[in-house]
Amino acid sequence: MCGACFGSIPHISDLCCAKKQRVILSVVHTNSGAPRNSMKNHLAVILSTFFVFTSTGLFGQAPTKSQAQNWHQWRGPYSTGVSLTANPPTDWSEVKNIKWKVEIDGTGRSTPIIWEDSVYILTAINTKVVDPDKPRPEDQPMRVFGIKHPNTFYDFFVLCLDRETGKEKWRQKTIRKVPHEGHHGDNDFASASPATDGKRLYCWFGSAGFYCFDLNAKALWKRDLGLAHMGASLGEGCSPTLHDDKIVIVRDHQRQSSIEVLDAESGQTIWKSNREEGNAWATPVVIKHSGRTQVITAASNRIRSYDLYSGEIIWECGGLTGNVTPCPVIQGNNVICMSGYKGHSVMSVPLSSKGDITDSGVVAWKQTRGTPYVPSPVLYDGLLFFNQSNSGIWTCLDANSGDTLMDRTRLPGIANIYSSPVAAADRIYVTGRNGQTLVLGKSKQLNVIASNKLEEIFDASPAIAGSQLFLRGHKHLYCIAK
Repeated sequence: MCGACFGSIPHISDLCCAKKQRVILSVVHTNSGAPRNSMKNHLAVILSTFFVFTSTGLFGQAPTKSQAQNWHQWRGPYSTGVSLTANPPTDWSEVKNIKWKVEIDGTGRSTPIIWEDSVYILTAINTKVVDPDKPRPEDQPMRVFGIKHPNTFYDFFVLCLDRETGKEKWRQKTIRKVPHEGHHGDNDFASASPATDGKRLYCWFGSAGFYCFDLNAKALWKRDLGLAHMGASLGEGCSPTLHDDKIVIVRDHQRQSSIEVLDAESGQTIWKSNREEGNAWATPVVIKHSGRTQVITAASNRIRSYDLYSGEIIWECGGLTGNVTPCPVIQGNNVICMSGYKGHSVMSVPLSSKGDITDSGVVAWKQTRGTPYVPSPVLYDGLLFFNQSNSGIWTCLDANSGDTLMDRTRLPGIANIYSSPVAAADRIYVTGRNGQTLVLGKSKQLNVIASNKLEEIFDASPAIAGSQLFLRGHKHLYCIAK
């Protein structure tokens, strides 16, 4: 390594990745007077070093350089809701900084993903074609939340849009079927986000099947993984997780929960294990620690760590509440999991754990207030940000110690939140269901940089890449850029 670049920087290995990135950028800036060829060589070393740093486990699954510059899966390149390369706008409205706005047929709460010059999105379209063998909604028994099972056929589509213009590049219908169950009024049949490794696009419609395409719309394989029977027919929603040419699918529901790992190239099952869980919708996180790759699941009974390759349970821990939805995040050598339905819990568990550590004193720290029900947290530079339940009440914890830095502070203009916040360029973007997005400074106190309103309802989480922010509403997909 060039001594001129890093010789004067002590203990850089102790910095988190985002701080390392700022150090690197600072070094580049301070050496801006160097000869062009010398600086080119320095920059190459610096960038390669940065991507080594990002693979140390501080952010969970280590992204490739291309993944780090895109938004290739649910919760982004580091599974934390953070992009270290993006710099989206802070100000917009229906008439300002809208690069494009396109109507999306059907419904979908899934987040779009971004790969190079394309945006990929899933949707389910009600054809209104009635299956006469299915009972009419008006003839069905009364269920909780007034949920009715459909008697019409749905078309399940994958859409690819041009990132620059929003124009449709291609669409593929995966299947036409009548869903076997209904869903909560705030859920739908396309709630899992797609994922890509830059070679293939992986699309999960739950009980409507799993479909794999190349990035030019060619169908590669498909799988019927069976029907999920959610408690109270609330609907599905866990997104697929990619790692090392493997796809992790978690299905936690009342009749039979499971975790299944598929081969990404063929779609064949590598291993599958049944689980003792009730309803949960948390997407798992994958992390390599001490030579072993762990799949960490958060669910209503307990947190579990599985060996990615064998399916063996490495460790498990009770302590969350029911209906777990927020996704785990990795902080150093620990994983942080949380839940916020009928109680509150957030806990940090060492990745070095073995066996059942419930009530063993191994848990690094735990809090029991202010945690989210639906949204996942943002973990940024050692700061853990999240809202309470589904409300606009904001908390910040020290992710290493669990100490409260900002306690349950009201977010102005936002009363209800389903979407998960995202972050980039030392800013956090929080979108309420009412179309209001707050841009917050990454700080231990509430610092509202901007407040932006769009005339639509938003449940899907934002995606960010480059200079763009993508927001999916109930009717439209927005690309926000200067």
